[in-house]
Amino acid sequence: MITLESLSKRFGPKVLFEDVSMIFDPGKRYALVGANGAGKSTLLRVIAGEEESDKGTVSIPSRLKVGVLRQDHFHFDAFRIIDVVMMGNKALWDAMQEKETIFAGEMTDEAGMRLAELEGIVAEEDGYTADARAAELLEGLGIPTSQHEQRLDSLAGGYKLRVLLAQTLFAGADVLMLDEPTNHLDLDSIRWLESYLTNDFRGTLVVVSHDRHFMNAIATHVADVDFQTVTVYTGDYADFVEQKTTGKRQGEQDIAQKKKRIAELKEFVARFGASANRSSQAQSRVKEIEKLEASMVVRRSSVVRPYVKFEVARPSGRDVLRATNLSKRFGEKQVFKDFSFNMMRGERLAVIGPSGIGKSTLLKMLVDEYKPDSGEVVWGHETTVGYFAQDHHEALEEGFTAYDWLRRFDENASIEQVRSVLGKLLFSGEAGLKKTETLSGGEAARLVIARLMLTKCNVLLLDEPTNHLDVESIDALLQALIAYPGTVIVTSHDRHFVSALGTRVLELSEKGPQLFNGTYEDFLAAQGTEYLRR
Repeated sequence: MITLESLSKRFGPKVLFEDVSMIFDPGKRYALVGANGAGKSTLLRVIAGEEESDKGTVSIPSRLKVGVLRQDHFHFDAFRIIDVVMMGNKALWDAMQEKETIFAGEMTDEAGMRLAELEGIVAEEDGYTADARAAELLEGLGIPTSQHEQRLDSLAGGYKLRVLLAQTLFAGADVLMLDEPTNHLDLDSIRWLESYLTNDFRGTLVVVSHDRHFMNAIATHVADVDFQTVTVYTGDYADFVEQKTTGKRQGEQDIAQKKKRIAELKEFVARFGASANRSSQAQSRVKEIEKLEASMVVRRSSVVRPYVKFEVARPSGRDVLRATNLSKRFGEKQVFKDFSFNMMRGERLAVIGPSGIGKSTLLKMLVDEYKPDSGEVVWGHETTVGYFAQDHHEALEEGFTAYDWLRRFDENASIEQVRSVLGKLLFSGEAGLKKTETLSGGEAARLVIARLMLTKCNVLLLDEPTNHLDVESIDALLQALIAYPGTVIVTSHDRHFVSALGTRVLELSEKGPQLFNGTYEDFLAAQGTEYLRR
């Protein structure tokens, strides 16, 4: 059980949450939600003891083991991957290391007694199956057995964070605190994590995520950081949305009724306030008006939703793209070999597959950032391509304001047009003067989306566009793409996004590319239960 008592936190003049008192109960799984900047990650760090609150207390019984997902993979770069995972259980790891030290030295009676104590710790922590359990976690998160003996620094950054997630899960914690655990995971790894958290983990889970499908799969409760407080709802994310929407509607109806009552009372006071016979009644109504007005103080929500709409300056021809016999190799790794596919106007292709399989490589070949070793990419008549790169933050050259950076992509656009697009993507007023190098991940993503809105291309290539976006921004982007009259090719690890958007699916795997005409849910149904189990 985690108890918060009168917890408050602010950054400068901005209040994130104030006088929050609540309990996270054993065995329940809480999705911690809220807009970007509302204070979700801050609250998680305060609960984990990594950050001080301004006021109030957090109480976690000392007997409970707490696991926190950390991002400090550089600390473990020199260690074997399997060892990094086992370090998640400190008591076990320390005992195993001390055993090795004793075996390397002179065996004395004292050393023998200490070995016996250490063996007890290893047995108590289930150390004799530690290698197998660590390996199972790594494989579930997409790191094959062949890499487990390698050093952590042999992996790319995203895979290092998978190892740290495995380390957190290995700890055998009673309480798990995970901040965006699905970042850097592909769809298969996310499904595995969903299964692990719902079937294998029995403790208290507090997780920050923007992945709607993931939250629906794992959450028994939703803790909403909004209105400068935290409100707990029972159910998954879909239940939360319905309950919050219903509550908002009821609140609006209540305020409307109070306004009507206040108008009636004011009319009475205006008519009879000066009457000696009615003065006491008028004063009574004045007091009632004051009470009603005091009860109508509307808290301001931190949730803001961007407005996204993609238009095309000129439609493309019917045949949009023809990729023929594409081959691409990096060193010993063959990414594509003689791969061909076509795209027609209005189609929306969802490209899926494990991390590192070649999804970004494919999109980069289509926009000529990578040259295929053989084969050709031919764009159709009147096609204009807008590209959202996965590493889009690096494309935001330093030294520009958000306004100046965006204006460069359509110098014929008026100041009002550019500012209008920026405002729709939540860069109103002074926010449009922010320097590109100071933008957060979510702000950078929204600025690139603003560029796509401004340039009005008839083909959009989007590589993991939902990374760094909050749920409201993801929903706005999704609805805009569904309504978009052009052609879309997108990669994403967000299952809800992929399921709702794609009209065709391209699965990349070790067996080679597989095209499927239908939605992602149709694709899963066609693959059968064995595919899902794998």
